[in-house]
Amino acid sequence: MATMVYMEALSPTMEEGRLVKWLKQEGDAVKVGDALAEVETDKAVMELTARADGVLRQVSVAAGETVPVGHVVAAILAPGEGVGEGPPAARPPTVTAGNEKRETRNVAAGAPVPVGVAAAAEAARVKASPLARRIANETGVDLKLLQGSGPGGRVIKRDLERAAALASAPAATAPAAEPFPVSRFPSPERPYEDVPLTQIRKTIAKRLVTSLGPIPHYFLTTEVDMERAAEAREALNRQLGEQGKLSFNDIIIKTTALALTKHRACNAWFQEDHIRYWNEVHLGMAVAVEDGLITPVIRNADRKSLAEIGREARALAEQARSRRLQPADYTGATFSVSNLGMFDIDQFTAVINPPEAGILAVGSIVPKPVGVDDRVAVRRRMRVTLSCDHRVIDGATGAAFLQTLKQMLENPLAMLL
Repeated sequence: MATMVYMEALSPTMEEGRLVKWLKQEGDAVKVGDALAEVETDKAVMELTARADGVLRQVSVAAGETVPVGHVVAAILAPGEGVGEGPPAARPPTVTAGNEKRETRNVAAGAPVPVGVAAAAEAARVKASPLARRIANETGVDLKLLQGSGPGGRVIKRDLERAAALASAPAATAPAAEPFPVSRFPSPERPYEDVPLTQIRKTIAKRLVTSLGPIPHYFLTTEVDMERAAEAREALNRQLGEQGKLSFNDIIIKTTALALTKHRACNAWFQEDHIRYWNEVHLGMAVAVEDGLITPVIRNADRKSLAEIGREARALAEQARSRRLQPADYTGATFSVSNLGMFDIDQFTAVINPPEAGILAVGSIVPKPVGVDDRVAVRRRMRVTLSCDHRVIDGATGAAFLQTLKQMLENPLAMLL
């Protein structure tokens, strides 16, 4: 029996994918788990894998084409099986229960996949216990993707639990992306150049609309004396030697994380009918990539040393630029930091990444003449701007957070209090 190969949702927010290239060709023998194609998602380039043994047939999407999640891109047939009339055009991407859209997961591979109404009917023919059917219906799992361990191949509760455990395992990294860059040498024969949107650029466009429109932003700016922080960084780097250098960004991430532990009202998500205040601090770190922006997450940043944050930040930034981040690397941030200081930007405002309630925009460190006691001195100064969701963070609350952040940066020993 033919097994359809669908464009799967390889990231939690993926709605469509661009097929970068086929790794297997029509007529090739494939096994379960073989990489069939490279797919550019809204965040990275990942591999679409085979869900059955057989021969790849009916390839219907060419390299470079973009199709929605749930679209059939090929089929896997048993050796000697006829091609037939071909697969259907697409599979509905979600199952709707009332007014609620439910995300579904291919729990065997750890990646979300669509389950349509037709698939639900097919799932009803799968051998499964009533309890397993109820759990699958509540969690949106496609029973056909599971191998049952009960009598006669029946899917039971244990199979769903085992598959859920596999879903939490990290996936393999994928090759780098092939973006659509703007030509460095424009042609004098054409008045303009149209460049297709990459998946990450499409996602950025959608996210900005859902952020700036519905979220009532307001902004708070303060200027920080960075002299002591700079001296502390220089001393620590001398001590670290060849073990790795700390950047100002590492210090800002650590300080922001510690300040959030003292101001939980800023470490929060807006959730339509409630506000989720986080007890853990997972900091999103905005990283510029060739065709957009992505925000990998440093988890439990308040509990990590500066050296650990430095190593992790460098590794995540490199993975982001090479498009090798996995969904677990860029989801679940409770607050974000965007630093443009290295680009000589003195001050800017950043757009909140929902459902987070705040983001800190960091400018460059600039020597400035300032009043110190009764004299004028040149000090290294830095401006930071906090973007707040007014539905969650009131003005005084945001100001108190910035005050704590400033105190810690101006006197690093304050981090010990």
